[in-house]
Amino acid sequence: MPRATVIGSGPNGLAAAVSLARAGYAVEVLEAGATIGGGVRSAAVTLPGFVHDVCSAVHPAAYSSPFLRAFGRDRIDWIIPEAAYAHPLDDGRAGIAWHDLERTADALGPDARAWRALLRPLSSHIEGVLDFTGGSLLRIPRAPITAVRYGLRTLEQGSAMAERTFRTPEAAALVAGVVAHANTALPAPSGAAAGLLLMAQAHAGGWAYPRGGAQRIADVLAEDLRAHGGTIRTGTRVVDLSALDWGDPARGDVLLLNSSPRLALTLRDVPPHYARAIRAYRYGAAAAKVDFALDGPVPWTNPDVALSPTVHVGGTRAEVWASENAVAQGRVSERPYALVAQPSVLDATRAPAGKQALWAYIHAPANSDVDATELVSRQIERFAPGFRDRILASHAVTPRQRAHLNPAEIGGDIFGGAFTMRQAVVRPVLSPTPWRAPMAGVYLASAATPPGPGVNFMAGWHAARTVLADAGARVELGDLFGSTPADSPDSH
Repeated sequence: MPRATVIGSGPNGLAAAVSLARAGYAVEVLEAGATIGGGVRSAAVTLPGFVHDVCSAVHPAAYSSPFLRAFGRDRIDWIIPEAAYAHPLDDGRAGIAWHDLERTADALGPDARAWRALLRPLSSHIEGVLDFTGGSLLRIPRAPITAVRYGLRTLEQGSAMAERTFRTPEAAALVAGVVAHANTALPAPSGAAAGLLLMAQAHAGGWAYPRGGAQRIADVLAEDLRAHGGTIRTGTRVVDLSALDWGDPARGDVLLLNSSPRLALTLRDVPPHYARAIRAYRYGAAAAKVDFALDGPVPWTNPDVALSPTVHVGGTRAEVWASENAVAQGRVSERPYALVAQPSVLDATRAPAGKQALWAYIHAPANSDVDATELVSRQIERFAPGFRDRILASHAVTPRQRAHLNPAEIGGDIFGGAFTMRQAVVRPVLSPTPWRAPMAGVYLASAATPPGPGVNFMAGWHAARTVLADAGARVELGDLFGSTPADSPDSH
């Protein structure tokens, strides 16, 4: 039986491990942390009874992932909010992106037609969008017309033309808040590409998240891995692959890296051209995160904001763009854009009765010591007067601390590398199969390979499928899991 050693138990690492275990490999996962999950971990970091997500909190990409649908997403109890995300503005105004596209558009008044034109063609053909964005871009998409529509809207929203798309502050802010997820200077095509995918998912499958916390995602995958003979060793930080016994590639043994590609450079047989490419691969700005234990709901001025587990706090489109551009220039705005999750509004398991857990982060320069507590508190207080009075405890993690806690987060970059248009294609090398390293038996299975950041499992699946193809087995998801996603990419 061939061996497969997987470095890192994040969602991509576990997806690869599960796939190879089901294909007959003896799989061992090595995890640096004390617990499994990487970007899908949960912990009590503030007070007893409060469950906080350590990295990701809301998972539209996981819910719509072809991998998870084949694996069996119903193994997880998903919450699909009626209000996908909200964006408060001054004077009690707010934009609300409802799961229902028509409800969202109708509430935007003069921008209703523009909202429908932007998102209906993508959300109604979400399978084509997922196919186009779910792997290497160096291929012909199976839904070419949908891919073209997506590309044209990306160019529009990723340029100065975005300022002419919407007339109302609410619609403009709704788009800006999602585009800003990409952690890049704005406007930018890469930010628009990421934002449009998320907005389309909001009106398709929804911005789902697991009841009980993100940890549930890792736990379900780990349960399946162990059921198929795989093992996981925590507390095992690998810093030198040349000293690791991962088997013999001549016998079919393989090594998969759910880590920074830089770890591959510790092998002895790295070709010079590959080493140069890995060293040229760029990492982006970081995340400065803070969790709050609250003695009650956030007192948002606009009551509809309290209905959404995801809130983009940053003011107008101009303010959001200014905040992200400041980070790109190496500093943090006094009024930063903050990505906020309040899972307790629909998940009573996350905090004691009557109380709430709040998750938030801002973007910050890599390797910085920025503590987001005061910055986030001030911004939330702006749109929810009295928020500070609700705080029972808080816990902050700086970019420098993130980099120390998770070796895959170079400088605190949670995306596995800067998400630019170039690095959407060259990730981390220019190849139709970038998951395969040129060293025998070595593969990359992290967000530093296509499709890039997000809890979508697809980099891990593509890496595992590449392993199996190299061993002479052409497999699809249905071959390993007995089912395939219900829908195939649309023809238009």
